[in-house]
Amino acid sequence: MSESPQRDARHQARMQRKKALIDDKIAQAQDEYGLLLVHSGNGKGKSSSAFGMVARALGHGLKVGVVQFIKGAASTGEEAFFRRFPDEVSYHVMGEGFTWETQDRQRDIAKAREAWAVARQLLNDDDIGLVVLDELNIALKYGYLELDEVLADIEARPPLQHVVVTGRGALPGMLEAADTVTEMTLVKHAFKAGVKAQKGIEF
Repeated sequence: MSESPQRDARHQARMQRKKALIDDKIAQAQDEYGLLLVHSGNGKGKSSSAFGMVARALGHGLKVGVVQFIKGAASTGEEAFFRRFPDEVSYHVMGEGFTWETQDRQRDIAKAREAWAVARQLLNDDDIGLVVLDELNIALKYGYLELDEVLADIEARPPLQHVVVTGRGALPGMLEAADTVTEMTLVKHAFKAGVKAQKGIEF
């Protein structure tokens, strides 16, 4: 389909104005410090996004720490992959499966506390540039851990260390403390059509 020269000129003028606005915002954004990012919501992609950030961090030469709070009953593709880099990724699977599978609140609390002890070590390590706390929101939502203690430990981390927290049901205090919050919205999921979880997609 042919486009008119006038439309092309309007598009160019609009993009020039947009570029000027974006360039100005970039010039004003000069602060640099460790961020707390929260991925929550009922949609798919919270952990997937976090592990994409792990790959990005490794590409920039950062060391990464991962603690998985709920998952653990079965191996995942991301675990199998990132364990190939033991010098760059400190990977800890501390959960025993989803809460409806374990059905033992006291054991879940004990496992969450063990996991937080590991997370605290990572949060105190100046050599680690990114810490992923996968499904931490679930542990907080069910009261396995105290939010105030968790936030205090996160706040006390090295100045340039980034933290990503995942899991649905993020508590208001976690959202308030975060620098960046992404809410994954469920629009459609193959599971509801009877499609089972598949390697490389769900795990």
